[in-house]
Amino acid sequence: MIESKGISKVYPDGTEALREVSFDISEGESCSIIGPSGCGKTTLLFIFSGILKPTSGKALIGGKEVISPSKEVALILQDYGLFPWKTVYENVSLGLELRSKLLQGFQGRGAEPHIGKKERKEIVTSLLEDLGLKGFENHYPKQLSGGMQQRIGFARALALNPRILLMDEPLSSLDALTRETLQNFLLSLWKNNGITMLLVTHNIEEAVFLGERIIVLSPRPGSVVKIMENHKVGNVNYRNTEDFFDKCRAVRRSIEGGAI
Repeated sequence: MIESKGISKVYPDGTEALREVSFDISEGESCSIIGPSGCGKTTLLFIFSGILKPTSGKALIGGKEVISPSKEVALILQDYGLFPWKTVYENVSLGLELRSKLLQGFQGRGAEPHIGKKERKEIVTSLLEDLGLKGFENHYPKQLSGGMQQRIGFARALALNPRILLMDEPLSSLDALTRETLQNFLLSLWKNNGITMLLVTHNIEEAVFLGERIIVLSPRPGSVVKIMENHKVGNVNYRNTEDFFDKCRAVRRSIEGGAI
């Protein structure tokens, strides 16, 4: 479903972020990308989201080259991306409102029906309940903890019912317990919804807990050092097993080897 075919990226200032990165991710798979700071992990996500274009190579989704943002793809960033002047409800419903206005402008034959106010409310209310945000609809982001703010970011992305979830270190600023709680949420989301997930992280344990496959990148310019299968993933108890610790050690060795 997701294919990286020899992707390289050189920025205008001459910085080479990625060099001939190739891999593929099947539909419904959860994949982690890990590597040193500055190795191009975020650049790769931006290419798949349609925000950036590769200097060479191709990014494909469903066999089609990515040339612009797609409604099938949601991108969740590290800084939550919330509007501080909007309430929880307004932040979560924002994407739906924008899509509805856009669709209203294309009411010709075969156009997708726009999303009505009642339907938007049902979608947002259900997500807020699922994510433990019920009762906070009228609060503003600054009134909430970091974990709750990140859940708002997840809810806004999920409201659009994407097939693919791209995540750029979405849990890195959270405390350990909150981070584990949201890791469990992402695991449940992947297992129950069949969504395809691509997670960028610096955290080895997180990469192993959430990735069916783990792609290890080298220091900049990022290139694929190793792609590791992780068949035991899928259970919240996995992080307490010897298999989990063995896989973490193997990933660490690959990162250290790629840095030489």
